[in-house]
Amino acid sequence: MASGKLLGISGSLRAGSYNRRLLREAARLYDPAEFVEADLRLPLYDGDLEDAEGLPDGVVRLAEQIKAADAVIISGPEYNKAISGVLKNALDWVSRTKLAPWRDKPVAIMAATGGRAGGERTQWTLRLCLTPFRPRILPGPEVLVGNTDTQFDAEGRLVNDRYLAALGELMSDLRKEVDRG
Repeated sequence: MASGKLLGISGSLRAGSYNRRLLREAARLYDPAEFVEADLRLPLYDGDLEDAEGLPDGVVRLAEQIKAADAVIISGPEYNKAISGVLKNALDWVSRTKLAPWRDKPVAIMAATGGRAGGERTQWTLRLCLTPFRPRILPGPEVLVGNTDTQFDAEGRLVNDRYLAALGELMSDLRKEVDRG
């Protein structure tokens, strides 16, 4: 039986991305909860588009999903030493809504990358980008899954015990943060 709502946001659009796999593992460890993955297939932010047509439906849906969630988990790749354009674009669009969906929202961040560093700069940049919205970002443990092609099995489950333990601790801490209110 689900206990609350958990929203997952992947900074990668690929259906089979390692960041989506990491989100699903996080949701499995956070369980029980109703888990929803956000859709970041949004137009590039454009003030002229916003002025002419208003906020796109996908942006409104994303802001409402964030607002309705008890907690949010974000996993992103590291592109050129920062977060992906897809993730930054989504944050920019959501900031244009009047909902203030991030305010006081418990948020856990993680990263999965093909390189050995596991997305350290992604996490640092994401924390910086989220700060103006004033969520309750968990300070750790950092979940930085590097060399992703060897870290997941055929079913998408993490096989590295160290990463699995860190992710389990992060999800336990997120659950405690939600319960704390």
